[in-house]
Amino acid sequence: MTGAAAGFDRVAGLARLRDETFDVLIIGGGITGAGVALDAASRGLRTALVERDDFASGTSSKSSKLVHGGLRYLQQREYRLVYENLRERQLLLDNAPHLVHHLPFLIPLFGRNGVVNKATAKAYRSALVLYDATGGVRIGKRHQRVSKQQALKHLPTLDADLLTAAFLYHDAAADDARLTLAVVRTAVVDHGAVAVNHAGVTSLFVDDGVVHGALLEDGTVVRASVVVNAAGVWSDEVRTMAEGRDPDSIRPAKGIHITVPAQKLPCDIAAVVPVPGDRRSVFVVPWGDFTYVGTTDTDYQGDIDDPQVTPDDVAYCLRAINAWFSRQLEPADVTSTWAGLRPLVKDEARVRTADLSRRHNVAVSDQGLITITGGKLTTYRKMGQDTVDEVGRRLKRRLPRSRTARIAIRGAEGYSTLGEPGAAAALGVDAAVLAHLAGRFGGEARALVAMMAADPSLAQPLVPGLPYLRAEAVYAARYEMATTVEDVLSRRTRALLEHREASAAAAADVARLLAGELGWSDEQTEASAEAYITLARRESSAAGLGLHTA
Repeated sequence: MTGAAAGFDRVAGLARLRDETFDVLIIGGGITGAGVALDAASRGLRTALVERDDFASGTSSKSSKLVHGGLRYLQQREYRLVYENLRERQLLLDNAPHLVHHLPFLIPLFGRNGVVNKATAKAYRSALVLYDATGGVRIGKRHQRVSKQQALKHLPTLDADLLTAAFLYHDAAADDARLTLAVVRTAVVDHGAVAVNHAGVTSLFVDDGVVHGALLEDGTVVRASVVVNAAGVWSDEVRTMAEGRDPDSIRPAKGIHITVPAQKLPCDIAAVVPVPGDRRSVFVVPWGDFTYVGTTDTDYQGDIDDPQVTPDDVAYCLRAINAWFSRQLEPADVTSTWAGLRPLVKDEARVRTADLSRRHNVAVSDQGLITITGGKLTTYRKMGQDTVDEVGRRLKRRLPRSRTARIAIRGAEGYSTLGEPGAAAALGVDAAVLAHLAGRFGGEARALVAMMAADPSLAQPLVPGLPYLRAEAVYAARYEMATTVEDVLSRRTRALLEHREASAAAAADVARLLAGELGWSDEQTEASAEAYITLARRESSAAGLGLHTA
């Protein structure tokens, strides 16, 4: 790794937070905060970001992992929102081709005795025509109607007695946690920002009625001219620190997903299927050797620090699948689950969370705290741009125009050449291994290949049965600010979301691997592994699923 790439270092970051004064401090290391940091740093602002837990540890690692316009938003007549979403989708495909990829979607049409409901078919066709016209066609493909036989080639276990035909349209998908991390690293490594995880804010400094910094839980004082609150569902907690009262502006909506082995629910493209007795649909999305199903969209009144999938949530997803697929799924087929909270902006006129707008909102308190709320994964770049425009107004400075529409995300450089014939042979690595690494690290995959060449043991699996390699854990500790087993197994890799039991069984081995990089004692090594196993057990128990570990 170059010195610049190696500069993504937590100890060095904490030192900079103590020693420097910043133009802008961003609280929250999810995709929203990451987008603000990249926009600010690339416009020349002295930029700092702090995250209470780990980058993307909240909603930004627990989304549906789709980069899309939002077909259902057309039903709400959010035409401009869909247009903006689809523009941002194309920018992500261009700027992060290693992390964001084209994904076709099937909308199966069901009926009785081979006859489709004409009103339903007409409604979908009208929506898809509008989707293409709004910007869906930017991806280079238009929607089309496909036959029953064509649909079954993509999803062979659809119930052939109910299926009549289908529509095919095109969107994109991404590993949400790795995209968030890559955006943060781009801000730091390429544009000079400071970012530190596991650095919670305990209070804000208010001088002459204006917020000018924050106190971190380890006692570090961070001084900044402007503070941005990008804490997602926790944004009201940050606002309370500045305003002295809870603004009660966020309405959390819980979204859950379940994961099953691909052989239980085979598909080579995604699908949108209706939920019986509901006005919603769920996605069915291929994910390597797994398929995941979700999401729900329900009001959430529980602990925002610990949303959990419940047995009812699992049953909801299984009921949606079992209504339309011939191979019935059972709770025992579920290998993992995840729950996240969307930070929706309250609107008392709308009853269902599903009806709340996904538009983002930038607001400034009397104390000068800038809060960015709402939005979605797809629009993080525009959210960052709009927020930094407000930062410029607070600073009373005329900032350069946002550059992020043209900034390549870390890993994009050198990615395309890794797919060329002979690239794997030239690097001395198996082609499948290179493809796996390139799809997660882009051009930086070369660094992992070099690590495995220097130490062949790093080419061994990190979690038996999953595609991740031991080199990825070492790389995460050295260059991606991973400091716990959970950081590695939940976000630097996605093992927790794919097969919770297998990942828990590997936790002790992963801890020992990290110990050598992070200088842990035996007690610290054991504690990090046990913390992860406890997390996995708690999630399994909450969902009514078993977890068997030694």
